[in-house]
Amino acid sequence: MALLIVESPAKAKTISKYLSKEFKVAASFGHVRDLPVKNGSVDPDNDFAIKYEIIEKAEKYVKELVKEASKTSDIYLATDPDREGEAIAWNVIEALKERKAINDQNNIYRVVFNEITKKAVQEAIKNPREINMDLVRAQQARRALDYLVGFSLSPLLWTKLSGSKSAGRVQSVALKLVCEREDEISKFVSQEYWSIKAEMQNSKDETFFAMLSHYDNKKLEKFDIKNEEEAKNLVREIESRQYAVSTVERKQVKRNPLPPFITSSLQQDAVNKLYFNVKNVMRIAQNLYEGIDIGGETVGLITYMRTDGFYIADEAINSIRGSIKSLYGDKYLPKSPRKYVKKVKNAQEAHEAIRPTDINRTPTSIKDYLTPEQFKLYDLIWKRTIASQMESAILDQVVVEISSTDQKVILRTSGSSIFFDGFYKVYKDNMDSENEGLLPTMKKGEPCKLISVDPKQHFTQPPPRYSEASIVKKMEEIGIGRPSTYAAIISVLQDREYVTLDNKKFIPSSRGKIVTIFLETFFQRCVEYDFTAQMEEKLDLISNGRANWKQELGHFWVPFFGHVSSVKQMTHDEIFNGIHGLVVDWFCSEEGKKEIGRKCPDCSDGILKLNFGKAGVFLGCSNYPACNHTKEITGSNDNSEYPKSLGIDNVTGHGVVIKKGPFGLYLEFNNESKKKKTVSIPKDINVDDVDLNTATELLSLPKVIGEHPETGKEVKVGLGRFGYYIFYDGKYFSLKKGSKEVLNTQLDEAVQIIANSPRKELKSLGFNEKKKEVFICNGRYGFYIKCGKTNVALGKNADIESIDLKKALELIKGKK
Repeated sequence: MALLIVESPAKAKTISKYLSKEFKVAASFGHVRDLPVKNGSVDPDNDFAIKYEIIEKAEKYVKELVKEASKTSDIYLATDPDREGEAIAWNVIEALKERKAINDQNNIYRVVFNEITKKAVQEAIKNPREINMDLVRAQQARRALDYLVGFSLSPLLWTKLSGSKSAGRVQSVALKLVCEREDEISKFVSQEYWSIKAEMQNSKDETFFAMLSHYDNKKLEKFDIKNEEEAKNLVREIESRQYAVSTVERKQVKRNPLPPFITSSLQQDAVNKLYFNVKNVMRIAQNLYEGIDIGGETVGLITYMRTDGFYIADEAINSIRGSIKSLYGDKYLPKSPRKYVKKVKNAQEAHEAIRPTDINRTPTSIKDYLTPEQFKLYDLIWKRTIASQMESAILDQVVVEISSTDQKVILRTSGSSIFFDGFYKVYKDNMDSENEGLLPTMKKGEPCKLISVDPKQHFTQPPPRYSEASIVKKMEEIGIGRPSTYAAIISVLQDREYVTLDNKKFIPSSRGKIVTIFLETFFQRCVEYDFTAQMEEKLDLISNGRANWKQELGHFWVPFFGHVSSVKQMTHDEIFNGIHGLVVDWFCSEEGKKEIGRKCPDCSDGILKLNFGKAGVFLGCSNYPACNHTKEITGSNDNSEYPKSLGIDNVTGHGVVIKKGPFGLYLEFNNESKKKKTVSIPKDINVDDVDLNTATELLSLPKVIGEHPETGKEVKVGLGRFGYYIFYDGKYFSLKKGSKEVLNTQLDEAVQIIANSPRKELKSLGFNEKKKEVFICNGRYGFYIKCGKTNVALGKNADIESIDLKKALELIKGKK
């Protein structure tokens, strides 16, 4: 019997149904080996020798693979068709060799398929190849690079920037994008401009609107009408004249369909249209790829979801075209298939685009077998795939100019209608806004009556903050990261608290800004966009066998290591003097800059200077530690609105203010007490919507909502670190609701939640010598043993079935 190894159990389950009993299918559960998280795992002084070890959580899976591999001479590796998949395959074989499960006598076959269907899997088995060591070396080079950068920069941050967590090769560049955009926003100066719209009627008394486009033989540009006075003067000029149609221009415009999805465009569309986050998009896509049970048959519904190629196999193209013809008719089918070419940096065209494995499997036909999330994503992929091979949409556009009799004033209007819907029948992108509506039919020379003139004031807006969708698009455009890394990059920045997601937009934290300033000052080359993109290009050359991975590592490492060594020798003052200019520029408004250098109010000869600590940037006395005076940065770009008063609470007579701290915005009763009542503003509440009433309700938490009808004990509703909760009988019960619903929670509803809440105690093991019951429980951080007030953590992956009373008591005794 042959052994076929894949990454995931879901994939193994699907594939096993396509193969004969001659195959045993097993899962590695992802990577089995990695670099140990300690210094020396990559040794630049020894030709970049890499030390691997079995990942702790993979140990039991490796044991199972060793057991199965020892029974056969034929091993097939069917991991994902990319660098990571190739590296997993290679590491599995190396792990099996280390454990003496296989040797040179074994037959090792690498099989690759882009979709998990019976035909694709069986065809791959018939056409195996060897492990592609160029792909493996490209992955090794990437991993070694990330390791060397992380283990060099992160300790520097810990010692030189108190409170900073770590830095990464690609994540730091993505963080720079967010910080630079925030800096653009803070420095943006809004510019006033005006537009003038006229309401008119044609000769048939049909109403339409037109914009002033020319005055006195000059075409008006966006900023030509600068203020209200100029606008009113033009309104008077417009009102004093008679009008007629001077030109009517009709034309047809084609709109071509968008290409099929690749990883980045799928993430962007699913975020914008389905309101998913990037991490969930990839999780759901992984489920669809690995296999769903459709009426008793488990089948992969989409092709591999980590790709940046637009290519679709000819067989699939023919099937798509057949579906278009049968579902929509000949007029929606182009004469020849559409071809798409990738136009962004570092595109790898080898993999197919993301498409359904069987286009005839329509979303509605399988809806009952999918979760709502899976259905929405599959529906999006199916429609985009079909649309990409359909005829263009054709729009009828009309542009009409209405001139005054003296030709001094020209008003312009346009409209469009769909002449032929083409691919719009299936899929319309959010950016498609050409259908402006129909205009009344008009002809040259037709008189038009002016009804009213409406001048409108506008102000230019700063560039928008990045959303998950737009930052993925930007990273793709400039060649940062890869399809497999976009979601991880975003997650890491949030996990490190370098950025927060507010109203689906990224805002850099003070810590994120400081880290970026430090790297921009002392490691500018490493966070340059072009440099990071060039590293991706070099990794591509390695994967194609056109560059030596160790030579490329050497070209990077030698200058980088020298730079790290020199920065290590710098003192705290030298570091801060180096970043001082950018800190002032990014953190202080003009008003805030005036605070720097002023006399300290607490001592006679100290002056206020910028400094930074765990909570961010602040003003501190130059005589520290003799003088401990500190002050928030007045006029700081990210603190300028706060503290913000909401008014006086009628019940307590205390003022209520919104303040900004190191962990975000919070509410506070502004009283004389040293221990002031505060509460964080929940994430589901927009700070602009927080009024005095909402604030006092939040500050009243936790509050008693009644007594439990069975026990008479108090039931409370509160707000804690992990969200809203019910507190009863010493236990917390999570409330998964919005703020408005929580604040209005009634006693009977709370009692029902308490009654339906699953118990943490999974199983009783018996009693100890003091007659105290011993339980195995399940908590936030995994399984644990509980006896009275003693808890012993077991972890999320603990084998709880193997723990009996004797073992539990030994663990409790060991803790004590």
